[in-house]
Amino acid sequence: MSQNTILETSTQKYLTAALYKFVSLPDYKALQAPIIEACTTHNIKGTLLLAEEGINGTIAGLPDDIHAVLNYLRTDPIFQNRLADLEHKESFASVHPFYRMKVKIKKEIVTLGVPGVSPTKQVGTYVKPEDWNALISDPDVILIDTRNDYEVDIGTFKGAIDPRTTTFREFPEYVAKHFDKTKHKKVAMFCTGGIRCEKASSYMMDQGFEEVFHLQGGILKYLETVPEENSLWQGECFVFDQRVGVKHNLEVGEYDQCYACRHPLSPTELQSPQYEAGISCPYCYGKVSEEKRASLIERQKQVLLAKQRGAMHIGEKLKK
Repeated sequence: MSQNTILETSTQKYLTAALYKFVSLPDYKALQAPIIEACTTHNIKGTLLLAEEGINGTIAGLPDDIHAVLNYLRTDPIFQNRLADLEHKESFASVHPFYRMKVKIKKEIVTLGVPGVSPTKQVGTYVKPEDWNALISDPDVILIDTRNDYEVDIGTFKGAIDPRTTTFREFPEYVAKHFDKTKHKKVAMFCTGGIRCEKASSYMMDQGFEEVFHLQGGILKYLETVPEENSLWQGECFVFDQRVGVKHNLEVGEYDQCYACRHPLSPTELQSPQYEAGISCPYCYGKVSEEKRASLIERQKQVLLAKQRGAMHIGEKLKK
């Protein structure tokens, strides 16, 4: 354990582990129950996805419990050594970032919607965070942010193309309309933790693009590895838990989130007259039906009543 990790655990209680691995799991449905049992035994909360193409997700709990579950995934005979080299990324939080533990059965661990595309068959070149700046500074390299539009809104790499997709399923159509394998010789891609751009690289190679690169470990590993003074990252990185966004060294950022539309909100946007906690924000104000708005108002009322009782409503955001 590094000195930085020791210092963090002294002030921040919960360890969050983001993990994924593309690997053949034809028995993935049978793995659901034992994984839930292992996580429940160790008081772990979060979400894991299982599919024939692998495992993906984020879990959180006390450090010893997280490491016990990770060790279980890597060594238990039920996995037949298929997750022995499972990598994960760590960060810490003073409050638990999840409410419950879920292990979901899916067709894909990251949904592209194109049959046959899999990094287990072919994949682009992995680029380590410390080598990423040199690659994307090459003027011949086309840099693509493969995340969704609301994620890109709070931060991205300098010079990156934003496809403005709302789901990963839209990525193939965007590639077909905007890129030509005969013209775009070098393509580099990145995403939050590495999983989406890894699959995107497999797709682009399947389409005939020859020099395809992707950031190993994703933005999170880059922010953890590359010193801020040398960084080409601008803004914060959106994360899919109660932290909302993280900065360099994976420190919790300044963004909150609208719990009506889920769009991340800056401190300035939280001061907007269109922002009502739990009900609306500048991105969704006036865009929801009256029925939906009434439901959001009732939900927020229950959150406030729970606070008055000294309890926490099941849908309330844990404060950073």
